[in-house]
Amino acid sequence: MCETCGGHGPSVGRHEEPGHAEGTRIVVVGKGGVGKSTLTALLARMLARQGFSVMAVDADEQRNLAATIGMDLQAAAAIVPVADDADYVEEKTGARPGEGAGGMLRLNPDTSDLVNRLSVPAPDGVRLVVMGGVRRAGGGCLCPETALISAAVAQMHLHHEDVVVMDTHAGVEHFGRSLARGFDTAIVVVEPTFNAVQVGVESARMAAELGISSLHLAVNRSRSDGDIVRVLSHIERLGGFSFASVTALPFDESVLQCEPAVDQLFEGSPLVDAMVRLSTEVVATRLHPVGSVA
Repeated sequence: MCETCGGHGPSVGRHEEPGHAEGTRIVVVGKGGVGKSTLTALLARMLARQGFSVMAVDADEQRNLAATIGMDLQAAAAIVPVADDADYVEEKTGARPGEGAGGMLRLNPDTSDLVNRLSVPAPDGVRLVVMGGVRRAGGGCLCPETALISAAVAQMHLHHEDVVVMDTHAGVEHFGRSLARGFDTAIVVVEPTFNAVQVGVESARMAAELGISSLHLAVNRSRSDGDIVRVLSHIERLGGFSFASVTALPFDESVLQCEPAVDQLFEGSPLVDAMVRLSTEVVATRLHPVGSVA
């Protein structure tokens, strides 16, 4: 249990109904290095091109999403993350970023102004919020800013054309910190390796425990049908898990060539073609696109 917020236990991680009948909230999870940020950036821009109103949340402490989504590198570097806006975090939660054990923390702050105050414009009309993280040794607990982002996403009143897509850091800690509270959809990203699948299955089970009802498996850097067979075999060895969909995302050398941004991938990439299929699976039962990704 965290001594700052008194939580990360069952009461903090319990799923709360956000009260939205429309729109969707998508959390992207998985082992480090499997391509979560690239997938998040592609999905956010793809949905924006389809006519959705998209907010992308960078909850990865490495802060890579701004560059990956295609922002100018100077503009990306100038973003003030939630974790660095000490006055705002304290105003909303009662604790400054990095405060140590023993502080009192409001777990359900009023975050109705967070998007207007802290989001920045990104390509294709996407709005981006960067959470940030520890930037120095001994930087302290991220509980205040985590509580802030968690409350902001859970409290949003979404219309049918609204989508929130959140990139997360490696592993499953964000589930313990309730950062995925209020999400209804999870994309579990794996590579065709046992270690990646193990983290993916653990992430999927925790997402289900939070009440996330729609879980999709994305097998990234897939080179053949045999990779899908291998991943499904690993899932069975780990006790099994039923996903709403399984999508192979092919290995694409152009991802490395155009890195860090995904812009050039939209000019013709088998990965983007596969992402179209994944996005259709993810939103088909909840949203109705009004445009195209071209």
